[in-house]
Amino acid sequence: MKILVTGANGQLGQDIVKILGSNHEIYGFGREQLDITNEYQCLEVLESLNPDIVIHSAAYTAVDLAETEEDKAYEINAFGTRNLAVAAEKVGAKLCYISTDYVFDGTGTTPYREYDNTNPQSIYGKSKRAGELLVQTLSTKYFIVRTSWVYGLYGANFVKTMLKLAQDRDSLKVVNDQFGSPTYTVDLANFLEQLVRTERYGIYHASNTGVCSWFDFAGAIFEESGKKINVMPCSTEEFPRPAPRPRFSAMEHMAIRANGFEDLRPWREGLQAFLEELGVSNVLR
Repeated sequence: MKILVTGANGQLGQDIVKILGSNHEIYGFGREQLDITNEYQCLEVLESLNPDIVIHSAAYTAVDLAETEEDKAYEINAFGTRNLAVAAEKVGAKLCYISTDYVFDGTGTTPYREYDNTNPQSIYGKSKRAGELLVQTLSTKYFIVRTSWVYGLYGANFVKTMLKLAQDRDSLKVVNDQFGSPTYTVDLANFLEQLVRTERYGIYHASNTGVCSWFDFAGAIFEESGKKINVMPCSTEEFPRPAPRPRFSAMEHMAIRANGFEDLRPWREGLQAFLEELGVSNVLR
């Protein structure tokens, strides 16, 4: 298949290009090569390449900054997505839009299903939900894939931050009242390859399986990497941020099961694989 990937220089995009590139004709575009906010450029690039599939992982992801850069967040996450949806539809390509758990308000106590009501609380979440709605309105062949707590080899993420902090501290506080599911980019990219080969269109929740708090996640990172550090639980209120975070944003994988796909492995196994990739796993485990 001929696959165009937006956000190809990002954390997820780089793994998508690397993993799918071994079996498919991949064209990865970063911001410099494809400005998704330019509708004419989107059309020009897609018409010249004529891809079978567009995996749209480019996004404005600065969650806190979005609270003061509302126009920019919507320009990229909503209108940029619209431009790609229109162009993909024109060339007959499938569109796979990477979305987020932030489309939910996080007030639930059980994992969210794909068709539960959304109620984003942050500008980031609202702009990503707007992107979903535009995809659903403008595309006849779409996959919307919501994911959460993403980490991988490329770019900054929670796992790398924790490992860095462990180098110069003997203790730290991590919030224990926000729950979700960590997602390893390699596992997500492998799922996307399964998905986009098919015509089983719709909304999917894709994260590593299982639920934990950020505190649990931090503890597992140090345990699996063999780092000795005292992790203390604290509340969200102790670390106020400009943008609200969902307190509980774990997601059910009903669509993955119902459509016969292989689910992503448990989050702790994904973490172990990532630490091995980084070369910091605890070999005595």
